Amino acid sequence: MTPDVLLAIDAGTQSTRVLAFDPAGTLLDRARVVHAPPYRSPRPGWAEQDPAMYWEALCAACRALWGNGIVTPDAVAGVAVTAQRGTVITLGARGLPLRPAILWLDQRRTDAAPPVRWWWRLLFTAAGLTGTLAYLQAEAEANWLWAHQREVWSATARYLLLSGYLTYRLTGLFVDSVACQVGYIPFDYRRHDWAQPADWKWQAIPVRREMLPTLFPPGRPLGEVSAEAARDTGIPAGRPVIAAATDKACEALGAGCLDPEVACIGYGTTATINVAFPRYVEPIRLIPPYPSALPGAYNLEVQIYRGFWLVSWFIREFAVADAEAAAREGVAVEAMLDREAEEVPPGSLGLVVLPYWSPGLRYPGPEARGAIVGFRSEHGRAHLYRALLEGLAYGLRHGRERIEGKTRIALREARVCGGGSKSDLATQITADVLNLPAARPQVWETSGLGAAILAAAGVGLYGSVADAARGMTRTATVFEPTSAAVTYDRLYRTVYRPLFDRLSPLYRNLYRVFH
Repeated sequence: MTPDVLLAIDAGTQSTRVLAFDPAGTLLDRARVVHAPPYRSPRPGWAEQDPAMYWEALCAACRALWGNGIVTPDAVAGVAVTAQRGTVITLGARGLPLRPAILWLDQRRTDAAPPVRWWWRLLFTAAGLTGTLAYLQAEAEANWLWAHQREVWSATARYLLLSGYLTYRLTGLFVDSVACQVGYIPFDYRRHDWAQPADWKWQAIPVRREMLPTLFPPGRPLGEVSAEAARDTGIPAGRPVIAAATDKACEALGAGCLDPEVACIGYGTTATINVAFPRYVEPIRLIPPYPSALPGAYNLEVQIYRGFWLVSWFIREFAVADAEAAAREGVAVEAMLDREAEEVPPGSLGLVVLPYWSPGLRYPGPEARGAIVGFRSEHGRAHLYRALLEGLAYGLRHGRERIEGKTRIALREARVCGGGSKSDLATQITADVLNLPAARPQVWETSGLGAAILAAAGVGLYGSVADAARGMTRTATVFEPTSAAVTYDRLYRTVYRPLFDRLSPLYRNLYRVFH
C-alpha cells in the first residue's frame, strides 16, 4: 500500500504534538508531550530551555503515536515541522548545543551591541528611527550573547531557530524553511532570503552567514529522515522532511486563509490578525510582513503580544478558587468564566480594556502599558473578564484597519484559531467587534494541519500548496455578527481608539521613570 499519511510535528511553548493527517485533511490520531516546565527562568524575565528537551519530546510523542495503534510508521509519506517563532539555539563545531535555548518570550535586553557604520546611523537618524534601531539591537539574542557570554558566542558555529534545530536532528543537515525565519536575525523579509552582504543587519547583530542554515521555500523537500533519527523516533529512515513554516503561518494555512479578504485570527499566547498577501506591505511601518506558508507570499500581521495570556493572568489573579473547583469537576475554568460573562451585556457596562500588558516594538510601542478604564460600583469580576475579551477584539480590529488601509482590500470573513477559539463567547465577541462572520476551522489543530498541507504538497499528493490547502481545509461553526455589533462599533470609535493616544504621554513618562 502506498504511504499517504502526513506527519506534522508541532513544537510549541507548552508542549510538542505529533499529528497524523490523511490527504483529505482528516486528523487520524495525535500524541502530545507536555514540556514540564515549559521554560526555566534563571533570572527574572529570562526564559530558557534545554534544546535536547525539544528533541526528546518529539521522539516521545512519535513513540506515543505509534503506541496508539491507529497509525503505523510505514504509512508515513512525509514529515513537516512547525515550531514556535523566535526561539534561538547555538551549536558548537560538533553540532551540540552550547547553552540553553533562548525562548521567544525571553525579556533580557542589552545596551552593548556592535556599532553600525556611520552612514547607516545617519540614515536612521534622518528618518527619526534611532530608537527603533537601538530597540532592535537591545532585543537581539545574538547581541546579548556577544556582550555577556562572549566565550559561548566565540564557540558558536551554528545559530539556528528551533525549526532549524529540529530539522537538523531529523536530517543531519543545516537547512530550514524560508517561512520559519521570524526573529532578530539578518533576514531580508522582502526577498525571502538572508540579507545581502552590505545590509545594515549584518552590522547591527554579529551573526555571520556561515552560521545560518540553507533556506528552502515552504513545500519543498529539505532532506530525509536519517538512520539515527529513525532509531529515536520510529519514523522510517529515508522519509522526506518537507519545509513547513512557523506556527502562526501554518495556522493561517490550516485555517484555509488563502484569500487576502479572509483574515486569520489567532487566539494564542500572542493574539494575531493576519492575511496572506502577494506583495510586500508593512501594516506597521518598519515591521516587516513575515513569510507566508504560501510560497512567495507574505503574512501581513498585527500582534497583541500577550493576547490570550490575559485570560491566564485573570485566572491567576481573580479565579484561583474557580480553577480548583473546575479541576475537581473535570471542566475548563474558562467555560465557567464564560458562563458568568455571558450574563454581562455587550460593552461590559462601559468597562474598556487596553490589552497591552506587554509592550511591542512599534505597535503599540516599547513604552506601552495596559489600562482598565471606566470602573463603577456596579462592575464585578464577570464584567472585567468580558472586558478583557472585548479589549483583545478591539485591538485586533485596530490591526484589521491597519491591514485594510495598506492593502485597500476589505475583509469579508475571519477564521478564528488557537486555544481562545474554543470559547463561544470569545468567538462571538470577535464576530461582533469586527462585524464579520467568524468561522472556526473544522480541525482545531490548525498549525499542525498547515504543516501537513505543506507535507502533502511536498510529497506530490497535490500539485501545489494552494491546491493542498483547498483540498484539506473546511470550516465548521460560523458565528455571524449580532445586534451587539452596533454597541461595539460605537465604543471602539469613541472610546477605545482615542484612549491609547490620550494615555500615551503618561506611558512615556512612566517609561522614562522606570527605564
